[in-house]
This record gives sequence, structure tokens and C-alpha cells, in this order.
Amino acid sequence: MKKAIAILLAAGLLASATACSGGNGGNGGASGSPAASPSGGASASTPASGDPVTITIVDKDLPADDPLLKGIEEGMKAEGKNVKLQLVPVQSGTYSEKLGLLLQSGNIPDLIYFQGGDYQFAVTQGILEDLTPYIAQSTYVKASMNPYNQKRTQNYPYLVWLSPTSSKVPVVRQDWLDAAASGKELLVNPTPDNYYAFFKEMKEKKGAAYGYTTAGTLDELDATFGQAFGLTATWIKGDDGKYAFGKTTTFEKQKLEYYAKLYKDGLLDPEFLTKKWDTKEKAFYDGQAAVIAGTQGKTIDIYNTKMTSQNGAGAKIVPLPPAKGVAQGYTPIDVSKESRGFAIGKTSKHKDLAFAVLEYLASPKGQMLDKLGVEGTQYEITNDQIKLTDKFAEWYPRFVESTVNFKPEFPFDPATPYLSEPAAKSLDMMAAMSSEDNAFIIPAELAAKWDACTALYNEFAANMVTGKKTAADWDSFVKDWNAAGGKDLTDYANQTLK
Repeated sequence: MKKAIAILLAAGLLASATACSGGNGGNGGASGSPAASPSGGASASTPASGDPVTITIVDKDLPADDPLLKGIEEGMKAEGKNVKLQLVPVQSGTYSEKLGLLLQSGNIPDLIYFQGGDYQFAVTQGILEDLTPYIAQSTYVKASMNPYNQKRTQNYPYLVWLSPTSSKVPVVRQDWLDAAASGKELLVNPTPDNYYAFFKEMKEKKGAAYGYTTAGTLDELDATFGQAFGLTATWIKGDDGKYAFGKTTTFEKQKLEYYAKLYKDGLLDPEFLTKKWDTKEKAFYDGQAAVIAGTQGKTIDIYNTKMTSQNGAGAKIVPLPPAKGVAQGYTPIDVSKESRGFAIGKTSKHKDLAFAVLEYLASPKGQMLDKLGVEGTQYEITNDQIKLTDKFAEWYPRFVESTVNFKPEFPFDPATPYLSEPAAKSLDMMAAMSSEDNAFIIPAELAAKWDACTALYNEFAANMVTGKKTAADWDSFVKDWNAAGGKDLTDYANQTLK
């Protein structure tokens, strides 16, 4: 829900624009073959002149000189689709806001990468294409989706994002875990009490300044501890059969009391509210923080590489299980919509070719390029094995991070696997200990009330953890939350959830 709401709030900052409609003129089937166009347009792969078709694209992560762009053009041309990718610049600043200004100006690229702010343009202004028929007719995009991707595009068919769920997994150094008497017990029985004992030992015997740090919010702590305290979904169904917002239940109060104890005893970073992602990670590499949380998969891979580079092979990181209590699991996964991803402008004259770019990148050859880079630079094929070079550390997938059905022609050299053992393990642990959330997209008429309620919760939670408020103030907080719009939100939840 947080992701969906963040998008709504960012979108709310944008002024309305007049929605435009455009032609269907398709070029190239959505599946990468000369099949019928989902939009009803022609299926010719190149114009009669032989000149490339220009596909405009806006994406904050793509510089104009990125070799990925040339690789896409060459790869698609070899398959009969002659395209020229033209980057549309966006002003510096908050990406979702600056992208919104670009779209409001009437400059609507063929392919649009959103990282928030899409809801306003997809639903309110209606300038984003419904991708359902394109995905249905695809071969590779469809095959690269995990079950959560599938659910999200069913619920909100305007964005496609072929990536693992951006869920957080706590990690610790292997050498510190092995040296701790409490480490083995933590892995066997990861209760909140055993996590507390482990944090305490890390501080007293390993010299860590604190057990856990986060990047400015409680979300990363919640990834580890939320379900243990009974927060198994955004909306909790009570004994009376009615739903209540989880953060206003006694489960939340007990969780915040636990966090407050960590804070008071010096086991939670005293500066956690002002930490940014880079200072959080630096505290981990420097040995100040014993545990941090990172996004499963590639982010964990990066953590492992940096940690071992700075502290030696023995400092390989280990993903930790979520705490076990009332329930056990990482943060429930929101399937209401993708929080980010690629859209196609409804005004595009080349919708099919625009989707064909995404289809190519999800194909075996496209994934080799997107995931591994340029052969001879980021990787080499040696003795029928893929050997990653030192420059691979600088590369990351921009389009298809998902490893679903990623099956390269050659195996990876065991000395240079695509994902390190900790990264692969984090994906497995997330898959085994994940559950689907019951979050839904908040309608526009309730967005302002959600904004107010969210701000109220964030302020109270921070104050309770840092000792400025206590459990004695809980009932007053819940009353204020309901008065700020929470009652209307709860009523809507009970109408929406079945």
C-alpha cells in the first residue's frame, strides 16, 4: 500500500492536463514476431523507406551515451525491427514531479519509465495505454513475470516492471554471526527476544555502535519484525469480521514498544530518522551497524561485494530470517499495482514497436545485454562459459531484473556467478517467506485524508520509538487518526475488501 499511496501523493502535486488520443499505427508485433498488432495497426517491422522508426523514451537511469541503447537497436535490427531510440530529457530534480511536468506540456514519449506519479496520467487523464493485450500476445515479457507481477498488471494494466518484488531482507556479516553465541539460536528460533539478544551481543562483544539502522523510516525494521507482532496485512480483520488499519491496532502498539526498547537500550541507531540510504550502508560496511535491510537479489549482491571488498572474504553477508512470533514472514507484498515501471503513451504512433522494445529486452538475447552488458567489456565467453569481468560490477539491469526464465545459452563460470550465494539465498528466502497483502489503491477522493493520516502516524510512531510518546498516548493517537480521515478510510476498506 505504501508504494501505491506514494504514487498517489506524488501525482497529487501535479496539475491536470488535457488527455489526448492518438493513432494506432503499429510497427512490429508485440511478441517480437510479425503477428497481429494488439492495437489493430499494421504489423510491418520497418517502414517502406528502410529508415529506422524513432521510438522516444524517457528514463532517468539512461544516459544518452549508454551502450545499452545501441545494443538494443542493433539487436532489434538483426531481428527485422529497425528502430532508433531517442532519449527525451527531463529536468533535474524529483523525477516523478519533473516527469509530470514533461507530460503536462504535451510531450508524451512512446516509452515512459515511471517511478511514482503514474496514477494521475493512467486513470485521471487517461494518456497511458492498457498493456493487457500486448502482454497477452507476448512471448518473453509474459514469461519473465513472477506471480506478483501478474497480479499487479491484472489490477493495474498500465505499467510493466519485470523485477523481483522490492522487499527488504535483513543481513549481517558471516564472521560476526559465526562468532556470536546468540547467532545460532537466532537462526533456529528468530523471535524478537532472540533478535534483541543478538543485537546486544553485537554491541557489547563485537564493538558495533548499534544493532540495527534504517534509512529514515521504520519500514526496514517492519520488514523484519512486523509479522512477528501480528501485522500480517495492511488491513487486519478483527473477531467482529470488520477490517481495521493495522497501524492502529494493538499489534502496532506492541511493535512500537519493542522498537522503543531497542532505541532506549542503544540497539537501534539513535540517528535512524535522519539516515539516508548511503549513510545507512556506510555504517554497515564500517562496522557501526550490525544489521541493515536491503532489497532482495541484486542489492544484496552489491552489499556482499562491497562488504567483502572492505573487510575480507570472511565478512560475506548472510540474509537473516524474519522474526517469528504471532506470525512469521517478511513485509506482506502489495499487489494492487506496480510501484514503478514502463508505460506506453496512448498518443504514440508506434505502440507495437514500443512494446517490441520491452519484448526484445525480455528475450534471451535482450536479457544477456540488459543483465550482463556488452560482450568483451562486462563479460566474455571463454570455454563455453560466461566469465564476468571487473567492469561487470558497474553494470546493472535497467529493464529486466527478474531472473524468472533467465536461461543463458552458456553457464556462468563458477568463479563469476551472476548472483552471489547471499543474493541467490535472499531471493529464495523471500519466495519461501512472503505473503500477499490486501492493500488497495486509495481513490482520489480519499487521497488527501490518507496523506493526513499517514503524516499523523509517522509523527506519532517516531515519537513513541524515541520516547517522546509512550503506550499511554496510544488511544489518543488512534482517536486523532480516525478524526483526520481514518474512519472514512476504514469504512472504504470494509466496502472494498471481501
